Amino acid sequence: MLPNRKTQVRFFQFLVVGGLGVVVQFASLALLKELIAVRVAYTLAFILSVVTHYSLNRFWALRSVRQDTLKQGLEYLATVGVSYGISFGCFNLCYGLFHLGPMLATAIAIPPSTAVVFLILNYRVFHHREGD
Repeated sequence: MLPNRKTQVRFFQFLVVGGLGVVVQFASLALLKELIAVRVAYTLAFILSVVTHYSLNRFWALRSVRQDTLKQGLEYLATVGVSYGISFGCFNLCYGLFHLGPMLATAIAIPPSTAVVFLILNYRVFHHREGD
C-alpha cells in the first residue's frame, strides 16, 4: 500500500499527528459536551482538532515544498470537508441510530476518513518531492 520508505515515514508521522489530533478532539468534546449540545460540541472539537492537525502536518509530518500557500490552504479546507462529511456521518449513525455515547461514537467515526485524508494530503495538498 505504501510505495516507498519516504511515504512510509510520512504515514507514520501522519498517524502521530492524527493521534495528537484525536487527543485534542476527545479532550475538547469531553469538556464541551457538558456545556453545549452534543452535535455542536462534536463540531467545535473537530475544528480544534483540525487546527492542530493542519499545523503539525504542514510544518512537520507532511512538510510541503509547495509555494502556493493560499491554494494549499483551500485544498486543505476541502479535504477537511471530506473528512468532516465522513466522520460526522459515521458519528450521527453511531450516536443517533445506534444510541452509542458521544465519546464511543467519536472513536468509531474517526478511522473511516483516515486513509482517504492521508492519500489526499500526502499526494496532493502537502505533496513532496520523491528525492526528499
